[in-house]
Amino acid sequence: QVQLVESGGGLVQPGGSLRLSCGASGFSFSSYAMRWYRQAPGKERELVATIYRTGRTTDYADSVKGRFTISRDNAKNTLYLQMNSLKPEDTAIYYCNAFLYSINYWGQGTQVTVSS
Repeated sequence: QVQLVESGGGLVQPGGSLRLSCGASGFSFSSYAMRWYRQAPGKERELVATIYRTGRTTDYADSVKGRFTISRDNAKNTLYLQMNSLKPEDTAIYYCNAFLYSINYWGQGTQVTVSS
């Protein structure tokens, strides 16, 4: 049974930091590229960051470049998103995604709220 379980969300003040984790099971984690998406209320789901299988190649949305860092530990089957200098506009539900060709797996999401 495929599972992606996000954790680490919460309430943080502007300028603060959070680290999201996504634990994977039920599939060959190291064979899949991984992404973080987010969806704010009333908005479409947005791709935030991508990391490819070995972790050496990453890509970011312009809105988070220089503030967020995606990483993975293939030995632990875990994906991470380090979020620094958070802004109110980063408030959203954050989802991890595993993809390989046409196969996509999704987690249930974790809420991140940036507010004073």
